Amino acid sequence: MKNPKHIQCWALFFPEIKEYLKQQKYQELKKFLNSIHPVDLAEGWRNFSSREKIIIFKLFDTRMAIEVFEELDIDDQKFILTAVDDTAMTDILSGMASDDQAKLFGNLSDKAKKKMVSLLRKEDADSVRKITEYPENTAGNMMSTDFVTLSPEMTARQALEKVQNSARLHRVETVSVVYVVNAQNVLLGGITLRRLIAAPQDIKISEIMSPVQIIKIPADTVHSEISNKFTKYNLTAAPVVDEKNRLVGVITIDDVVDVIHRLATKEVYEIGKMSPEGGEIISYEKATVFGLVKRRIGWLILLLLFDFLTGTILKTFEHALSTVVALSFFIPMLLDTGGNAGAQTSITIIRGLATGDVTLKNAFKIVRIEILAALVMSLAVGIVACIRAMLLQGDVTLAIVVGSSMSLIIVLAILTGVTLPLLSKKIGLDPAALAGPITTSVVDVAGLVLYFKIASFFIPSLRVLK
Repeated sequence: MKNPKHIQCWALFFPEIKEYLKQQKYQELKKFLNSIHPVDLAEGWRNFSSREKIIIFKLFDTRMAIEVFEELDIDDQKFILTAVDDTAMTDILSGMASDDQAKLFGNLSDKAKKKMVSLLRKEDADSVRKITEYPENTAGNMMSTDFVTLSPEMTARQALEKVQNSARLHRVETVSVVYVVNAQNVLLGGITLRRLIAAPQDIKISEIMSPVQIIKIPADTVHSEISNKFTKYNLTAAPVVDEKNRLVGVITIDDVVDVIHRLATKEVYEIGKMSPEGGEIISYEKATVFGLVKRRIGWLILLLLFDFLTGTILKTFEHALSTVVALSFFIPMLLDTGGNAGAQTSITIIRGLATGDVTLKNAFKIVRIEILAALVMSLAVGIVACIRAMLLQGDVTLAIVVGSSMSLIIVLAILTGVTLPLLSKKIGLDPAALAGPITTSVVDVAGLVLYFKIASFFIPSLRVLK
């Protein structure tokens, strides 16, 4: 069997690992495992049996075991925690970043938490408790306490030595930026590793550090604000401070990428009207019928109630439909176009709220711009709808009804798409929860009423079409 230098896809190495296990060639397997990226191993982990997982994990050296363990799903981490002996598990837990330790700790049962604390060094256990005390979805709860601090009185040479010593011990989350604090641990500034290396050896840190007022993140900052700040300032790392401006942790770009992924997933689920459960991705490998139903059934029933209203409206205007059957031909076109216009607008507003481009302070300006855009688009789309109705039925009055209804429905849809997300933001709800199908359902109900009211006004002059 070949021993490739590097393999990226778990599907390529899976058959070979299985063959090594079958033949019990564990030394060859150990060498082969070292050629595989830890992320790829974690990705293919679910394809092994419990017995195979234990055998494979025990073949890892400590560094590989740590890297693979950090990438595993929480269920697999729990399994390894109970299956591997305490001595090996102590080395693995101690080698993990503090934020990864805290993430694991927060998902364990009380009994498992006690075991984990007993395996951790005291300083690691204290860091885990400190991180998990902060509310979920805040900077404090996602930060790492593994960072390097410098004194402003240090020389560049002394600072470099401290950074090197910390990096050798793997007790630091990032060294691309290091932070300067005073004796009370109050954040004074920061300095990049590049600048530190290039600085004269005897210069004091206070002379070359940069202020960090615009990039520090309060510990109670929520995830969406953190991701916005990293995006706005192109950060790779940022310090986390408490209410007294004391440095308590650091957040790195890899953690923020995970946050952005979860937030995007959460918004997609909410727009699709599924319970997002904190942005958790639906995995069909682990999905159950009950789980899928639980995510979807509530919103489906709510949207069904809106459809009941649509049916009631059609029943109310049954006379108009029976008198001019051609009115029914254009209902799908009117409602679909209105729903599309509303969805376009609501998604744009929700995205703006998420990035900070749209706020309650500039809401009036946003509404004004959208109204002007709605008037232009309604005129253009209304003319197209009018022409379509004229070509299809050859009746000028019917064409006017369809065209004017289309124009008003477009304006209504865009106003709905703007106001629902802004209103939900104002009252403290998630704007994404009122997008998509909710906007479409509101436009369907209001659009039908509008269409039939306009049609009823013109019915006496309409020619009965057979």
